[in-house]
Amino acid sequence: MKPVWLILSFALLLSACSSDEHQDLRAWMANETQGMQGRIQPLPKLTQFPVVEYEVVGQVDPFQASRLEPEKRGGKASPRNDTRRREPLESYPLETLNMVGMMLMNGKPVALVKADKTIHQVRAGNYLGQNFGVVTKITENDLTLKELIEDANGDWIERFSTMQLQEQETKK
Repeated sequence: MKPVWLILSFALLLSACSSDEHQDLRAWMANETQGMQGRIQPLPKLTQFPVVEYEVVGQVDPFQASRLEPEKRGGKASPRNDTRRREPLESYPLETLNMVGMMLMNGKPVALVKADKTIHQVRAGNYLGQNFGVVTKITENDLTLKELIEDANGDWIERFSTMQLQEQETKK
C-alpha cells in the first residue's frame, strides 16, 4: 500500500502547483489582445499607361546578327564555305613542310614534299598548309603557293609564299 500513498501525495502536490499561479498573467494577456486586429495597408492604385502603337514595317530588326557583327569591306569571299575534301598536307603548318625534290611526270612538274617522315607528290592546284594555300607554280628549285589570310578587319587577303628546295647533306 505504500506505493499508492506515494502516488496520491504526488498527485496532490502537483495539483497545488498548478492552481491559479499564472492566472494574473492570463488575465493580462486577455486584456491586451482584446483591441488587437491585423491591419493591412491597401494596395496602391495601378497607373494606366497610354497604349503606343509600334510599327516596324520597313525598319531594320535590332536583333539581327548582321547588326552585331562589324561591317565587312570588299575583301575575298571566305574560304571557310569551301565544301571540297581536305587534302592531307592541309593539316600541317607550312613551316613544318619541306620540298625535297622535283620531277617531271607526263611533261608536268611534280614537287616532292616531306611531311613528318612521309613524302607526298604535289602538283599545281594542290593545297598545302593551314592557310588555304594552293600551289600555283613549281620550278626546279621552289614551289609557289597562294594563301588566303584573314586580317584584323575580317577581310581575306591573298599572300604568296615560296617553298625552297631543301638540299640534303651527304655523310662522309
